[in-house]
Amino acid sequence: SAAVFEAETEKAGIKVKWQRAGTEITESEKYVIKAEGNKHSLTISNVGKEDDVTYAVIAGSSKVKFELKVKEPAVPAPAASELPAPPVESSQNTEVISAGTQPEEPLDPIGLFVTRPQDGEVTVGGNITFTAKVAGESLLKKPSVKWFKGKWMDLGSKVGKHLQLHDTYDRNNKVYTFEMEIIEANMTFAGGYRCEVSTKDKFDSSNFNLIWHSDTLIPFCRGEAKSESQSDVDVWEILRKAPPSEYEKIAFQYGITDLRGMLKRLKRIKKEEKKSTAFQKKLDPAYQVDKGQKIKLMVEVANPDADVKWLKNGQEIQVSGRYIFEAIGNKRILTINHCSLADDAAYECVVGEEKSFTELFVKEPPILITHPLEDQMVMVGERVEFECEVSEEGATVKWEKDGIELTREETFKYRFKKDGKKQYLIINDSTKEDSGHYTVKTNGGVSVAELIVQEKKLEVYQSIADLTVKARDQAVFKCEVSDENVKGIWLKNGKEVVPDERIKISHIGRIHKLTIEDVTPGDEADYSFIPQGFAYNLSAKLQFLEVKIDFVPREEPPKIHLDCLGQSPDTIVVVAGNKLRLDVPISGDPTPTVIWQKVNKAVPGTTYNEFICYFHCPQLLFESEGRVRVEMHEDHCVFIIEGAEKEDEGVYRVIVKNPVGEDKADITVKVIDVPDPPEAPKISNIGEDYCTVQWQPPKYDGGQPVLGYILERKKKKSYRWMRLNFDLLKELTYEAKRMIEGVVYEMRIYAVNSIGMSRPSPASQPFMPIAPPSEPTHFTVEDVSDSTVALKWRPPERIGAGGLDGYIVEYCKDGSTEWIPALPGLTERTSALIKDLVTGDKLQFRIKAINLAGESGAAIIKEPVTVQEILQRPKIWLPRHLRQTLVKKVGETINIVIPFQGKPRPKIIWMKDGQTLDSKDVGIRNSNTDTILFIRKAELHHSGAYEVTLQIENMTDKVTITMQIIDKPGPPQNIKLVDVWGFNAALEWTPPQDDGNAQILGYTVQKADKKTMEWYTVFDHYRRTNCVVSDLIMGNEYFFRIFSENLCGLSETAATTKNPAYIQKTGTTYKPPSYKEHDFSEPPKFTHPLVNRSVIAGYNTTLSCAVRGIPKPKIFWYKNKMDLSGDAKYRMFSKQGVLTLEIRKPTPFDGGCYTCKAVNECGEAEIECRLDVRGNQMNLMDNTNTAMKNE
Repeated sequence: SAAVFEAETEKAGIKVKWQRAGTEITESEKYVIKAEGNKHSLTISNVGKEDDVTYAVIAGSSKVKFELKVKEPAVPAPAASELPAPPVESSQNTEVISAGTQPEEPLDPIGLFVTRPQDGEVTVGGNITFTAKVAGESLLKKPSVKWFKGKWMDLGSKVGKHLQLHDTYDRNNKVYTFEMEIIEANMTFAGGYRCEVSTKDKFDSSNFNLIWHSDTLIPFCRGEAKSESQSDVDVWEILRKAPPSEYEKIAFQYGITDLRGMLKRLKRIKKEEKKSTAFQKKLDPAYQVDKGQKIKLMVEVANPDADVKWLKNGQEIQVSGRYIFEAIGNKRILTINHCSLADDAAYECVVGEEKSFTELFVKEPPILITHPLEDQMVMVGERVEFECEVSEEGATVKWEKDGIELTREETFKYRFKKDGKKQYLIINDSTKEDSGHYTVKTNGGVSVAELIVQEKKLEVYQSIADLTVKARDQAVFKCEVSDENVKGIWLKNGKEVVPDERIKISHIGRIHKLTIEDVTPGDEADYSFIPQGFAYNLSAKLQFLEVKIDFVPREEPPKIHLDCLGQSPDTIVVVAGNKLRLDVPISGDPTPTVIWQKVNKAVPGTTYNEFICYFHCPQLLFESEGRVRVEMHEDHCVFIIEGAEKEDEGVYRVIVKNPVGEDKADITVKVIDVPDPPEAPKISNIGEDYCTVQWQPPKYDGGQPVLGYILERKKKKSYRWMRLNFDLLKELTYEAKRMIEGVVYEMRIYAVNSIGMSRPSPASQPFMPIAPPSEPTHFTVEDVSDSTVALKWRPPERIGAGGLDGYIVEYCKDGSTEWIPALPGLTERTSALIKDLVTGDKLQFRIKAINLAGESGAAIIKEPVTVQEILQRPKIWLPRHLRQTLVKKVGETINIVIPFQGKPRPKIIWMKDGQTLDSKDVGIRNSNTDTILFIRKAELHHSGAYEVTLQIENMTDKVTITMQIIDKPGPPQNIKLVDVWGFNAALEWTPPQDDGNAQILGYTVQKADKKTMEWYTVFDHYRRTNCVVSDLIMGNEYFFRIFSENLCGLSETAATTKNPAYIQKTGTTYKPPSYKEHDFSEPPKFTHPLVNRSVIAGYNTTLSCAVRGIPKPKIFWYKNKMDLSGDAKYRMFSKQGVLTLEIRKPTPFDGGCYTCKAVNECGEAEIECRLDVRGNQMNLMDNTNTAMKNE
């Protein structure tokens, strides 16, 4: 089915808009919009469930909302829905949609806001409050909030009568609430607003709009249009076109009694602004759009065929991909796609000679830092690259070093680079002076990182060692340095080694190797490794072992020749992970059997493993394979351990046997390694930018003494560890410095021995550098009495990231060292009153500020304070407004506060006109610092001179206050109509007997035509006691009345002339002839009938008709033949033959047949009509459904 909404405007030709769910409805097959005169309708075809929304109709600045309810298919939909139109009333407390009345918003996962301020609407004179809520759980201190109107207007400086800013903190939910309240709004408050909230390292903002509606709305009404008297319209047209000399004649001709009032209104009408002939609707004063979005600027022209031009900053806009021009009927639309900051400009639409102006504001969203900077530590001369990521590509950021902005210098020391959303700061060839804190700033965030530049130092963890090898064996020189990026060269007898197929040079991490395969006698030499850029020379010697074969007797006992190895036979040291190759020369004939054993000398009887090999021929045989094995050669055996481990450490015994005898030797193998990682370090003594780190030695030192420790730190949310020392730390404590207050850090430690560096320890517990505040300032004694001392101070100059928890106040007696708390616990105020002190004691006072980091230094009063009342001369400080006469109106409340000083507390005496004040009539309240005179309701007898006296012993001070209570005056006396001539009347009167205790400022003179008795003002603020009233209309009779006026206003009553002033017509007197008296009597006759009516329940309605009859007929009203004379619900009026029956708030039961009956002595007449009373809007749908069901 279809739904029809109807509305009527006050005047015809007013443009009406229809909205569906806040969006303007355009005419289509589904929506049919009609307008005939002042009647407007919206028809919705094929109503479905999706049409069950809120609709609105807008005419000028008036807006009426209504709803369409669509029921399920089982119940027939209403055929039509009408829009009721109760009279629109102006309200000062308009209901507005604001942040305070919105349901709770979901938490904002990105920004700082929990609840963002929402758009709102307000009418003139109404109040509205916008609310923003910020989560405070993760904030160390209260965030900073600013409110802006438009782009730049900071509303913090506009706080006053019409604008208030409030903030509260919910300690339970840890939420900050910020409110902006607009009081008695007017048109200038409409527009776009912005709320910005910022903390130390975060920023967020939110935009919202305020829509203003005028309270002079165009009323919508239902029912039949009332016909207006054509003569009234003609009079206005005639007056508008007539010259001023004809005004009196027109007033006499049409019976105008208030010509002065009509001329004033006519003057205002003539001043109306000339309407545009080219535009039906101009551009709004301003538009706002987000960057990257599109905006449409639309005007409506009077001529659908008119050509328009669009200008931007005075230059004509050409059609392009971003600018699109549209012409739809009489609408002209400019669409701007992908708005940028360049589109923030003034725009004009030109039609012929007329122009329409507007301004477009492009709002740029705040740029957030999505990936912060990270701390870095580099060596002198290395390249530094800081990297961060922002929320928008190509964004503009600002780089600072220690608070000073960085720019591209002539030497190009700093280079700035953008790559999409990533921003880079590059420093080439860093120096020690580049150390510091680097900051990147956007309009939505800040990130800080530290750069430490160290001198180049190189540590040698493992040096190369001398080697003795035999022919065809492999020789490996290996060393390990601290920097894995350091390169170097190998020298042989001072000449650089060139790698080939037999000689290999490798560099893996911190380890450098020189490997020589198939060693020959020519390889015997001195070898050196020199790191590039460092004055180091690591040297070792390669010794070639020649094997000599001597003839031995056939019978020779076995012999182990360990001395030929050139090293101690007792202990062999091997680095964990390296290969151990032990060559043991043996001799004996016949060839001996070799047995290797691993024994544990510490525990007798320990089992051992045996590795047995036999020589049967010169061919080498492997009897044992694996990581630990033995190789047998013709004249020696080789013991090999691949990848030495700690478990391989111990005493190895080699036994050689043959039939002639046996020999044995013990070889101790010691495996050394890097230390185990230490335990997590402990943090103590945390300060503003420093802390003390403590740790314990590792449980296992790797078989070598620990040479020192390396300390690293990082920010908790970062992944990059930064080294704090290049020289090894010998102690087990270290004071870390140059940290950023308020940032969470972690520490870890490495242990270093001669083999290398251990794995890192577990990270320490996260900690935050926080310093206690500085001592409070301006600590002084404010007041002293016999038992109390009042102190005051100001907050510390430096509070820091830890905030401020409160203050502790202490005192001690002069000559003592024991400080006693003066207050229980901490106080958050900046003043304190210390009570219950002993009179005469000399006390020292001190105060400390407290926060998470501890106590501040103490602020101490320089001199001891004696607890004793100080005599002070009494002195009254009379406010400036009381130094002149205080004028108040009768009935007003009087509250006079007079501050004073004096010690001890002075005696206060109030006098009026030399007499003591009556405490029943006037209230007096006294304190230590002021006295108050309070009168709840002022009367005339309260006027007079009030004297206040302060007395301390024989010292006094006094002041006098003059008070005048005024009231409205009485009416003037003895008003007389002195003379009447022409169009004038002369009046005289005397001043009122009661002037209200104030000077009479003037009089107000009014006149009234005897026919209507409607009063019109002739003179305002008239000072004389006589006047002449002119411009009276001939043939009329006038009464006059006069009000007196003083500061309190006009008198309650007026003095009125007893007799009217008759303005006689000028000219010759006409004497009419005498005629026989004619009988004009006639029976009643209705000249205008009653009309059938249909009205809405709840709204007063009237039935009107006109009757004629001589003598004047008596009127009776009936409903369904029942007399209505005694019913209070009905009121009957009769004026100039027009009969009116008013029905107060009719209900459906008041419908029926109404009859009007007129009776006089010549006859009677009747007329009747039908009245239908419909239900109100709430029952409209139910009544319609019921009617359809009945059908």
